[in-house]
Amino acid sequence: MVMHRHYRHLSREDRGKIMFMRWWGKNVSEIARELGRNRSTISRELRRNRDYILDNYLDEGAQIRADRRREHATRHYRLKNERIRSYVREKLRAGWSPELIAGRIEMEEPGCTISHEAIYQYVYHLERPERDIYIRCLRRSHRRRRKRGTGRAQRKSRIPNRISIEERPAVVESREQAGHWEGDSLVSSRNSVVLYSLVERRTRMVKLTRIRGRDGRRTAAAIIRRLGPLPPEARRTLTLDNGFEHTRHEQITEAIGTQCYFCDPYSSWQRGTCENRNELIRYHFPKGTDFARLTQAEIERVELAINTRPMKCLGFKTPLEAAAQFVALRR
Repeated sequence: MVMHRHYRHLSREDRGKIMFMRWWGKNVSEIARELGRNRSTISRELRRNRDYILDNYLDEGAQIRADRRREHATRHYRLKNERIRSYVREKLRAGWSPELIAGRIEMEEPGCTISHEAIYQYVYHLERPERDIYIRCLRRSHRRRRKRGTGRAQRKSRIPNRISIEERPAVVESREQAGHWEGDSLVSSRNSVVLYSLVERRTRMVKLTRIRGRDGRRTAAAIIRRLGPLPPEARRTLTLDNGFEHTRHEQITEAIGTQCYFCDPYSSWQRGTCENRNELIRYHFPKGTDFARLTQAEIERVELAINTRPMKCLGFKTPLEAAAQFVALRR
């Protein structure tokens, strides 16, 4: 009797193992053997669910893409009626919101009704070639729509004892006080070496550090090394994302007294200062740059170039000039 093997989808845990094994340098065959999977399963997973913006495979992002793909595989197409579809397209191009279209259609096209949710699903349907055109017609032209049911209550973090950004002092948001930093990792597409950026919110001062391995221990040590020499009033708080490289945040607080706060998941705008500076760093080190091949002199040159670049928000002073008003920053 021939036994048929049933296919089992990769789980969130499987994707976490794939991510770590890729960072450890294991190839597709080794990963497949470790997980007891077919080599083509792993190859297809890395091809379909990698993050093409960061040019890397991250488990949480891969899980989101897989869930979305599965959802769209069973989703019914909306706006099948050509009369409704033509009306919706016309009004979207005119700049109307889905709510306006849904509320107005029966007045202008008697007998036709559609919900604003159906219009949003139509616009954001991943397989639709005109998708980008109609997304740009929306007032808030987000390329991706937040999935329902993924609010803060449903999102789980892997950071132990994390303190939410909601508990961060209001003075941090106002930028009235120096000494409040944001941190983030810039990932190399070629290996596990990362470039870690620390940005001071008030002065926009940048500190760049190369870390040979994206893990909590090395990241915490690098942050302590860069912020530790500063006076306590120049390193009050540090705002981070929920990446696993920040799991040792308590060591930072214990070593130098800097309190760490964490953004909500998938809310990079809550570290907008760091995101802005990262764009400038990427100007000097474009995606595809192998951070392992950079010399320390090259990293210091870019750090200095950014910190001596005038900024309109600083009254056209440079971050170095703005920082000099508060504290003598030293390496």
